[in-house]
Amino acid sequence: MNSVQQGVILTARFLTSASGLADAPRDRIAEVAFVGRSNVGKSSVLNRIAGARKLARTSKTPGRTQLFNYFDLDAGGRLVDLPGYGYAKVPVRVSAIWQKRVSAYVCKRAELRGLVLVMDARHPFRESDLKMIEACSSAGLPFLALLNKSDKLSRGERFRCVQKSRETLASLGYSADDLISFSAHTGEGANVACIWIRQRLDAQMDTR
Repeated sequence: MNSVQQGVILTARFLTSASGLADAPRDRIAEVAFVGRSNVGKSSVLNRIAGARKLARTSKTPGRTQLFNYFDLDAGGRLVDLPGYGYAKVPVRVSAIWQKRVSAYVCKRAELRGLVLVMDARHPFRESDLKMIEACSSAGLPFLALLNKSDKLSRGERFRCVQKSRETLASLGYSADDLISFSAHTGEGANVACIWIRQRLDAQMDTR
């Protein structure tokens, strides 16, 4: 079967980890980053999009991604798995440091071409998600919102969730194209997400 039909058009390999913006790679390669609350299945989403079960480390314990993890794509460009926010059972001080580092990366990383915001379809647009959208807006950074775990909803629930979420985005000044229903388990939405990522990475680099 054609890999595009399967929703897998990106092939990635681990490059390195960093604690934040200060020690991120300096080779000027375009990046798309994945961000979201610590319990939304962000690493599973990245694995599905890259067509690899163990590319990004997954765990039953939310908040295991504590570093900025970089993955090079065979077709050029880079994916970045950012630390989760807003849920992990860690001291408030530590969580605040993660949030500050993620925000600094989104606002200041010149190589960043787009952000994939992963949310749980059953609980989208939490306060921390809205803050991330605000950071994207301030940085002039395009983002794609993924309503992950859509397979846990009935067809009717999924439709209503997407409609309500698109209304929320519209109230924030974004279009319906900035959000898709997604399932890391079934692969729903993976093809659309891959195309969006590839378009961001292939766009001409500019200065931010």
